[in-house]
Amino acid sequence: MLIVFLKGLIVGLGASIPLGPVGVLCIQKTLSKGRMAGFITGLGASISDLIYSALSLLGLFLIDDFIEKNKALVLIIGGVVIVLIGIRIYTRNPIKSIRQKNTNGKRIKDLAESLAITMTNPGSIFLIFAMLAAVRLDISSYSPEEASTVVRILLVAIFLGSALWWFSLSTLVNIFRKKFRLRQLIAINRIAGILIIVLGVISLAEGLIKLVLV
Repeated sequence: MLIVFLKGLIVGLGASIPLGPVGVLCIQKTLSKGRMAGFITGLGASISDLIYSALSLLGLFLIDDFIEKNKALVLIIGGVVIVLIGIRIYTRNPIKSIRQKNTNGKRIKDLAESLAITMTNPGSIFLIFAMLAAVRLDISSYSPEEASTVVRILLVAIFLGSALWWFSLSTLVNIFRKKFRLRQLIAINRIAGILIIVLGVISLAEGLIKLVLV
């Protein structure tokens, strides 16, 4: 079972390390609000990874078929969500965010933003499938009782692997956070917003192209 746990950690890390919209968002939140805000933002992606992993491991291939058949629509919806979040980040004043007291409501909002981005990004589930295939874990080789235990261990490990990455990233960024001046945070905030908008536009454009070509 230790091997299964280690494979789960690899899947969680592998699914999180690529710097996508949530990675940019995590860095921006850490710089403007602190390490905990960045970490909580990353946990939204961890929850999404956990959900997609569970769907995959439980054999709900219908979800995969649905996403594949409606990939254009999912890309368009995901692109719109990402663009809107990017615009919101671009127009937000990070200095004002620093001066505001952090509340549980703010934390939940950070979590919801990253969860929305990841859940509407079809690339996330495809990456999870690819990672699960790469670690060569064959659930069918176990008895029904063993398979149930393996799935639980694997899901916990995937979540922990993903959460470990976001904790490491937010901690590392936070170490250098104090070297940034308030004016630099405004520029970084706008750059982060632009990057997220660009990623959203790419997703939206890809979805529209697929929709037109079908």
